[in-house]
Amino acid sequence: IQKLCDRVASSTLLDDRRDAVRALKSLSKKYRLEVGIQAMEHLIHVLQTDRSDSEIIGYALDTLYNVISNDLEEEEQEENSAKQVDDLGSQFTEIFIKQQENVTLLLTLVEEFDFHVRWPGVKLLTSLLKQQGPQVQQIILVSPMGVSRLMDLLADSREVIRNDGVLLLQQLTKSNAAIQKIVAFENAFERLLDIITEEGNSDGGIVVEDCLLLLQNLLKNNNSNQNFFKEGSYIQRMKPWFEVGDDNCGWSAQKVTNLHLMLQLVRVLVSPTNPPGATSSCQKAMFHCGLLQQLCTILMATGVPADILTETINTVSEVIRGCQTNQDYFASVNAPSNPPRPAIVVLLMSMVNERQPFVLRCAVLYCFQCFLYKNQKGQGEIVSTLLPSTIDATGNSVSAGQLLCGGLFSTDSLSNWCAAVALAHALQENATLKEQLLRVQLATSIGNPPVSLLQQCTNILSQGSKVQTRVGLLMLLCTWLSNCSIAVTHFLHNPANVPFLTGQIAENLGEEEQLVQGLCALLLGISIYYNDNSLENYRKEKLKQLIEKRIGRENFIEKLGFISKHELYSRAAQKPQPSFSSPDHMMFDHEFTKLVKELEGVISKAIYKSSEEDKKEEEVKKTLEQHDNIVTHYKKVIREQDQELEELKQRVSTLTSQNEQLQATVTQQVSQIQQHKDQYNLLKVQLGKDTQHHNSHSDTFQVNGIQTEEVSKLREELEEWKNKHEMLQGQLREKDSVIEKLNSSQVEMGTTDQSSQTSKSGGLEHNNELQKELEMLRSQIQLQSAEISKLQMENQKLQVMNAAADPVSGDSGAAAATSSDLEGRLEQEVKELKSQVKALSEEKESLKQHLDSSSSTVAILQDEKSKLQREVAESKKEQDDLLVLLADQDQKISALKIKLKDLGVPVEDEDDIESGDQGDEDEDGDEEEQD
Repeated sequence: IQKLCDRVASSTLLDDRRDAVRALKSLSKKYRLEVGIQAMEHLIHVLQTDRSDSEIIGYALDTLYNVISNDLEEEEQEENSAKQVDDLGSQFTEIFIKQQENVTLLLTLVEEFDFHVRWPGVKLLTSLLKQQGPQVQQIILVSPMGVSRLMDLLADSREVIRNDGVLLLQQLTKSNAAIQKIVAFENAFERLLDIITEEGNSDGGIVVEDCLLLLQNLLKNNNSNQNFFKEGSYIQRMKPWFEVGDDNCGWSAQKVTNLHLMLQLVRVLVSPTNPPGATSSCQKAMFHCGLLQQLCTILMATGVPADILTETINTVSEVIRGCQTNQDYFASVNAPSNPPRPAIVVLLMSMVNERQPFVLRCAVLYCFQCFLYKNQKGQGEIVSTLLPSTIDATGNSVSAGQLLCGGLFSTDSLSNWCAAVALAHALQENATLKEQLLRVQLATSIGNPPVSLLQQCTNILSQGSKVQTRVGLLMLLCTWLSNCSIAVTHFLHNPANVPFLTGQIAENLGEEEQLVQGLCALLLGISIYYNDNSLENYRKEKLKQLIEKRIGRENFIEKLGFISKHELYSRAAQKPQPSFSSPDHMMFDHEFTKLVKELEGVISKAIYKSSEEDKKEEEVKKTLEQHDNIVTHYKKVIREQDQELEELKQRVSTLTSQNEQLQATVTQQVSQIQQHKDQYNLLKVQLGKDTQHHNSHSDTFQVNGIQTEEVSKLREELEEWKNKHEMLQGQLREKDSVIEKLNSSQVEMGTTDQSSQTSKSGGLEHNNELQKELEMLRSQIQLQSAEISKLQMENQKLQVMNAAADPVSGDSGAAAATSSDLEGRLEQEVKELKSQVKALSEEKESLKQHLDSSSSTVAILQDEKSKLQREVAESKKEQDDLLVLLADQDQKISALKIKLKDLGVPVEDEDDIESGDQGDEDEDGDEEEQD
């Protein structure tokens, strides 16, 4: 080893150093101490200097792991040398971590992806944490990104490294809340749940077990992580874990282990030691996601292994403890039997059955206690099954109350104790049920009268049964009588009870009986402290005198102190779940230990008080009771007044909102009325202007025109047309006389034709203008009728709104008066509009008639025009013929003139003749124009 160490230290060749480290690795398992002492420093130096070569780094890490780890040696060493082995690993670890840089270096090597470096690095770090956990945790915590680097191991694709990474994180997170929080916030929950799902949930292998152990480390007693787990909706992802098959076959040892850890993980989230708020929110989340329902399915399933069933019962207990919703659901669960029985009844049957395993019976008792914890409704349902009015006379079904009574008086002391504690929990902090339970009567044997449950309990006590039975019954009686004066009176009414208690306390018995004596002293003390002095023979003062004479005050207080000094009392006071190593240790209940703490001091004070002090105390109590009654009365009055105030406030708020709505409606309607009023005023003004406009333009056929004037104008125009027609005809008649004066007549005919065409076209244009004006009148009448109908509609709406607004605005007289004035005005305006509409409709009818007559006149004129056109055409033809004749005559005349000139006859020139003719023509034209 020394030579190899020298070679590692002095060799220049990497191969030589690598071979030397490999040789050290092979020796490190057998010669652990020697290699550790001589080679550790050299190996650490190799890690620092030869990082480029992964092989030598891997050998060095493996060698250090063999030196530090105890795993290999533990298999070979005997038990007596185990302590020495532990010390050896711990010492080497201490040497290694003395220099914090070594751990930081190891963290850096773990980041390497190379398998031969990363895997041995993970194993070495895990071993360091096992040996010197807190110190290594602190070094990793202060190193930059130390925890985050290790979290990356969970994402490694190589399962070996990932699985060893889970083991490393297990060691890293042990008992270190700071690291637990960092790991949780590095997304550990998501990754671990993914691994569990990939591995097959409860059917997975040891990897699932390791992940569950790591989850427990992260969540147990860490409120921050529990809240983060709940807020991240990871509780919902736990439900598939408990979806076991109906056949429930093939429960391998690994599956049982996995399911056991899964149930424990659920319990970590709802543990009674957690803050109440956190527990309550987790309980609600488990109900809403169906996890509680799934657990109840396992609870009622067949073929489930006993230890899984026991742990499931414990888990269901803590999921429903103190949560009303979950408790109500559990009360509704039925076992799949024929006929179906409530799950509570089935569980109680197991509890009072002495053939069932002890741990299972304890789990059922815990479940029953959790079901009744802060559940007055459930307590009432259990006690009601004992009352005479609700007992099933047919005996077809067994109730919870009957099972408890059966267990209370059975021959099995464990059943007696469990039933007594269960019944005590049904009475916990519920004075009403304590009084009701006094009504329960039991038939002990045929022919004998029934006895009360209280009496039967005291009878069994006096018969000298087993210590466990008597302790259970005394705890029940103490719970029953505490804070219930009526129950104390019933207890004292039996003359045998007080002598029995004083006799038990006064005797000097063995250690086993000391516990019974202490409980008897507690019961007698409760009978004194909660005594209302209604029984003359058992008043407080007399009972205290009895204790003084028969027992002695100091002796009584000493016996009372036996309870809290007992070892089993201290164990029971630690946590609510009843956990006992054997049935013989089953003596105290957790809730009862609270009662003892509460009453031990006050009973001690009550015993030492004198009669005068008692009287004063009684007076004070009475005063306090009266005061309490007065306070209660006033509280009730105040509560009623608060309710009335709330109702009145609600009514006021309702009425206020209604008033605001109505005010808004009134305001809106007033504004609408104002708008309509303005609109009507505008329309009224507009109608007045339109009427004036129509009257001023009555001469031009626009609106409301006077038909007589129009007709007379049309008649005048027709007369003019007739005159012009006659003139044309007269002109045509004069054609023949004007033939000899061809030029003049031609000109005259042209002008006549022109004037006739002009007059005809003028007449047509005039007729078209008339038609256009009539069309305009029609359109204006339609517009006015539309406006009138619109006004009528608005008027109707306004009347409806005024009618609706009348009851709303009854308190405002001004608004009512305004609306009535508006109604009157609107009615007048509507009447006026109706009369105007009627007048307009009459005018429309007359205009229609006038239009028809005008259109017939136009048709006649068109016929006459066509006739005139034909006549003009004929006259043109005749003119053409005359022109031809004139041309012939001109030729003949010119020929004759030529002949006359040849003959020497003087002839006048054409120009002279034409000028003379032209002068004649002008004169004729002037005459025609004058005509």
